[in-house]
Amino acid sequence: MSGTQPGTPAFPEAARDAVRDGTLRGNLRHATRTIRGKRARAVAELDDWAELRAAGKAIKDRTLRHLDHYLVRLERSVTAAGGTVHWAADAAEANRIVTGLVKATGEREVVKVKSMATQEIGLNEALEAEGVRAYETDLAELIVQLGRDRPSHTLVPAIHRNRGEIRDVFAREMAAWGRPAPDGLTDRPADLAEAARLHLREKFLRAGVGISGANFMVAETGTLVVVESEGNGRMCLTLPETLISVVGIEKVVPTWRDLEVFLQLLPRSSTAERMNPYTTMWTGTADGDGPRAFHLVLLDNGRTDTLADEVGRQALRCIRCSACLNVCPVYERAGGHAYGSVYPGPIGAILSPQLRGTGSAVDASLPYASSLCGACTDVCPVAIDFPEVLIHLRERVVQGGEATRNGVRVRLRPAKGHAAERAAMRAARWALDHPAALRAGQRLVSRTRRLHPARLPGPGRAWTDARELPEVPPEPFRDWWRRTRGDAR
Repeated sequence: MSGTQPGTPAFPEAARDAVRDGTLRGNLRHATRTIRGKRARAVAELDDWAELRAAGKAIKDRTLRHLDHYLVRLERSVTAAGGTVHWAADAAEANRIVTGLVKATGEREVVKVKSMATQEIGLNEALEAEGVRAYETDLAELIVQLGRDRPSHTLVPAIHRNRGEIRDVFAREMAAWGRPAPDGLTDRPADLAEAARLHLREKFLRAGVGISGANFMVAETGTLVVVESEGNGRMCLTLPETLISVVGIEKVVPTWRDLEVFLQLLPRSSTAERMNPYTTMWTGTADGDGPRAFHLVLLDNGRTDTLADEVGRQALRCIRCSACLNVCPVYERAGGHAYGSVYPGPIGAILSPQLRGTGSAVDASLPYASSLCGACTDVCPVAIDFPEVLIHLRERVVQGGEATRNGVRVRLRPAKGHAAERAAMRAARWALDHPAALRAGQRLVSRTRRLHPARLPGPGRAWTDARELPEVPPEPFRDWWRRTRGDAR
């Protein structure tokens, strides 16, 4: 990724501030509970949902195992259809490619479809540095941009804002970016949507360059797919003379038949719809129809390093539906900004530390931003085992070990601040390897249980700040079994 911003706090510190914000928690609670309820009803309509989910997982795993083959096939197909393919190893290279392409057109403005890949690499900031202004056209992204804010949700980037806050942002900021908000703007959803529509219409009509991501890329034909709910994507993808798409390499699927599976999984998991209102597909260029020039920038930016990890690679199955965020008790209380990444929630907790590494405080803390309840795995349409990856990454943070960075196998050093945890795990391993010592320790703890404090001292204090210390039984289980069953085993 483009890197963690200097000074970004670790998750516990950022979350501590977020959970004290009553307005934020109210906004998140209302939105996530509404979305997950609708999703559950949409999924329940399909008798074969489990089979669809298994098919999506299998397709993604097969594609990732042969990713090199399908990417080369995709490049050939896009080129044959009149497009140009560029390969970007990291965020800096992707930004250089895109800014160069935009400047070559002579345009100083671009319109954008909602794209997490361009947020990941900091494209808007790179364009601004070169004198090019990027206009977000997704309604929620527009709210975030006008409010000089950061996205906090994969699907609904402005989920942390309520209608009154959005009205104030529009009234205060729209004039500086183009058409001002109507006088007397209310917080009615229809009025807010109309204000955004009027503000964006002139930008659609005059834009010479559109920038997008893609939900899927079909290697078989070189077709790119964007699904959305507002129609702004359709405008950005068809009206400009030049279209530039920045897409992560994991978004490729082999065939149209494979795509069909995901076009059933994605809408029900994300917006709780049977199908997306707008599904736009394009294959290269065509005379008199759509953009005259199409450029596809294939983004690595840590993805091949992630692919090299046999446990962590399943994060690359993600189709960005946001179902995991909407069921996560940690996300519902802390919000998306606490994750210090464009990928919040459970998927951010397993993806960002792999794309960026665990060298920063925030990335080393993200694998712990979970209760390991597994609700995210239960709803994931491609069956990512989040607890498995989280535990795997926690081990990497605490113990270090081998990992791939920039295509090279390296040995990572343990992260700072985990010496006590390492010592505790070593002690537990020794005790479990010595049954006699384990029994003696259990009996000692039981016999001194009346002396135990209500709260743990030292590093354990944070754990008991929000939890009751479990009561120790009067005797160990093995002793109870021997006494009541007469069996020494």
